[in-house]
Amino acid sequence: MKKLLLIASSVFLFFQADAKIVRIEITSVESPAFGGRKFGNVGAYEKLRGKAYGELNPFDPQNAKITDIQLAPRNKRGMVEYSTDFYILKPINLARGNRKLFEEIPNRGGKTFGSFNKSSGGNDPSTAEEAGDAFLMNQGYILAWCGWDISATSENNKLTITVPVAKNPDGSAITGPSYEYIESDNDRLQSYKLAYAAALPDKAHAKLTYKAFLNDAPQIISADDWEYMNDRTIRLLPAGTPFKQSGIYEFYYDAKDPLVAGIGLASTRDFVSFLRNNGFDDKGHRNPLFGAIDYTYSYTESQPARYINDFQTLGFNIDEMGRRVIDGILNWLGGGSGVGINYRFAQPGRTERNRQNHFYPEAIFPFAYPALTDPNSGLTKGRSGGYPASLLMPKVMEVNSANEYWAKAASLLHSDLQGNDLPDPVNVRFYLLSGMQHGSGHGKGVTQQLQNPTRPDAVLRALFVDLDEWVSKNIAPPESRVPRRYNGTAALATAKQGSLTGFVPQKELGWPDIPGVTYTGLITTRYCFNYGPQIRQGIISQYPDLSMTYPSYTNFVSKVDADGNEIAGIHLPPVAAPTGTYTGWALRAAPFAENDGGESAGQYIPFKITKAERIAAGDPRPSLQERYNDHNGYVEAVTKAVQNLVKNRLLLHEDAANYIREAAQNDVLK
Repeated sequence: MKKLLLIASSVFLFFQADAKIVRIEITSVESPAFGGRKFGNVGAYEKLRGKAYGELNPFDPQNAKITDIQLAPRNKRGMVEYSTDFYILKPINLARGNRKLFEEIPNRGGKTFGSFNKSSGGNDPSTAEEAGDAFLMNQGYILAWCGWDISATSENNKLTITVPVAKNPDGSAITGPSYEYIESDNDRLQSYKLAYAAALPDKAHAKLTYKAFLNDAPQIISADDWEYMNDRTIRLLPAGTPFKQSGIYEFYYDAKDPLVAGIGLASTRDFVSFLRNNGFDDKGHRNPLFGAIDYTYSYTESQPARYINDFQTLGFNIDEMGRRVIDGILNWLGGGSGVGINYRFAQPGRTERNRQNHFYPEAIFPFAYPALTDPNSGLTKGRSGGYPASLLMPKVMEVNSANEYWAKAASLLHSDLQGNDLPDPVNVRFYLLSGMQHGSGHGKGVTQQLQNPTRPDAVLRALFVDLDEWVSKNIAPPESRVPRRYNGTAALATAKQGSLTGFVPQKELGWPDIPGVTYTGLITTRYCFNYGPQIRQGIISQYPDLSMTYPSYTNFVSKVDADGNEIAGIHLPPVAAPTGTYTGWALRAAPFAENDGGESAGQYIPFKITKAERIAAGDPRPSLQERYNDHNGYVEAVTKAVQNLVKNRLLLHEDAANYIREAAQNDVLK
């Protein structure tokens, strides 16, 4: 296999770039970390923090894909410079580690691996207690992070990246259209900071609109009723007027000085490649991990999962020597979307769901791995097109919650543009965590029902072990578990022309009539918006106009059973032995734009306890007593569900025991 990879790599030496990390600066070392705590047979860990400095050849074929890189300033060697923060947790004695790198891609600069790792401590875990059960450290993984997101700030130990501003060849400022989606669920927002400075802070060159609900026609706000406070901030007039609670404001203006945001893609590529392959940087500084990494894995949650989608599609998982950068990818909550990073005036901190951020270039074809032809744009593309040879493709697990299907059209990952099933690529598996919202929630927040408390971490840990065995031992992973047209588990959505949302008919889904629960079938629809003639070069010259008609792509969700719980996917114990209905969708409550979509929220709608209560309420779903008889019956149902997950390699034994213990201790039918 090594010989084959060497042959494949040699194909790309002709295009060898000068893109690399030229200097690595370690600014702090904490050794030992975590109060000297020792992890299994691995021993103590140490913490390294610092900054990596990179250079990019703007004319290299791979780097040339970065929008505006040829308009970035260059150093004496003709290279474009950038720097990125990094953070590393490593065994002090690397020989005791497992020779595997866990590269978490930061979420808006922050770390999200804590609950997955059974640890706490946020962005800077430091104490022995914050290390928790240390799922990764006990196995000897090296953990690393580096900045990539231009919208991330350094507050609270977040990781940032510094990239240049693009300029016209004569040195003048580049200007162009930019867009801001402004919405707040409180009534205290009195000013709004723009992502980019206004080219001309003149109201004649800008437009501010308002609507109360997503699908309302936007109303232009008079120039007398708002103003620029400066070239980066606007406010309503008279001064002190708050933006209306849960109202949607959209601001269109000409911006200046776009950051070359796509350099973030190169930062991940070059940093991971440096850690794995280089002994020293150009200044003679030693790579602290050299010779200790055989396999590399990425872990992502939400925004960075969409980033990794772009990272693959645009070809950045291949380094300057034609080598694979990341061997195994666990993408959690990415759907089929990108992150809109490789566009002029990019705002990668945005995310589109059924009530937010619809006009940013997040959901642009392609969505799936195989090459497909889009009849709307005429392009033929696929995510696998980012790899010049199949030997260089990583093993990938695309894992999504039900919310990604309802709010981010995740079915486009594994179906064509007309909603037909696609066969799984040999290197990719797809998993739906049934009935989950985007993360987990408690209470109602701005939604009508209790939010969904189901947590994904136990299944993600099992899938990560499966991914490691797939990469390092070539042991096939569990089969994909997602809704499919061929087996009747997919419920198709219908697009509404002139609307930013579609709907899934209640009969198509199989949704029961639950007293006190509103069902509208509201779902995000992906449209082929017209961003102007330069969009393929990463330049937006116009933003969509809802008075126009745009073609849509077909998407679907999982059908549900008589309880309203999803049929397809991986059923975690709370869904397999339910105490209520769990959904990945929710609707907003008054006064928060009632019946508009609840974005990332799902629902938990409890069952009645007794048959009499159920009948009195008119609830069609069997009560807890009708299902389980008593507490022991409930524990038996949980145990059966847990055993099934373990058998199918979707749950580790330790997590299985925790589920059973928690079921025995809770108060269901006690």
